[in-house]
Amino acid sequence: MLGVVNQRALTAQRNACRGLSLVELMVGLALGLFIVAAALFLLSEHLRENRSLLLQARLQQDLRTTLDLMSRHLHRAGHWGTPQAAIWQADSAAQTNPYAALTPGNNSVMFYASRDAQENQQIDGNETLGFRLQQGVLQMRLGDGGWQSLTDPEVMKVTQLQIQPLVFEQALADLCHRPCPPNANTCPPRQQVRSMQVSVQASATHDAQVQRSLQTQVRLRNDAVIGSCPV
Repeated sequence: MLGVVNQRALTAQRNACRGLSLVELMVGLALGLFIVAAALFLLSEHLRENRSLLLQARLQQDLRTTLDLMSRHLHRAGHWGTPQAAIWQADSAAQTNPYAALTPGNNSVMFYASRDAQENQQIDGNETLGFRLQQGVLQMRLGDGGWQSLTDPEVMKVTQLQIQPLVFEQALADLCHRPCPPNANTCPPRQQVRSMQVSVQASATHDAQVQRSLQTQVRLRNDAVIGSCPV
């Protein structure tokens, strides 16, 4: 009887010391790999979102810098060294601003601004300015210097450039001493307040899903006065 008890005790001791079975070990490894895979997935998603945020911030900053630079140059469109010559007077006709022309195109705009130390009343080669979109790169024309890139194609790709001229006319009838004749097209004189609405859209070069667009409105200098009062 004592031998049977000892045999059972020995068998129980062996069963307690035999460790994990192969099935249990495989199940444990599978659970461990699943947890590691889930952790790696969460880490990769975190890194992807962080990279996307960095690309968005850089794209936003570069677009803002580009738009500010465009606004400063567009603000000079139509600059004239002798703007007082455009004021209508009773004894002399008003002169036309030779730099007032503005030529918007498809993803481009051309304009002029005087750079003369002494105004010569004509457009010189270095007074022709403009912006255009060329193969995803925003370029600026600096007179005789040709076209220069404003954006880095390694950072962003500009997909759209829209420049829309806006003109607001203010009647100056109070300046006339006599009433205008009926159906007069040039009376009373009118002041043209010009501005341009600029919209730029771009995407990150290394991730086309990261896109940003900015818009601003630029007030132009040297308002044009058209028409005249009756003599």
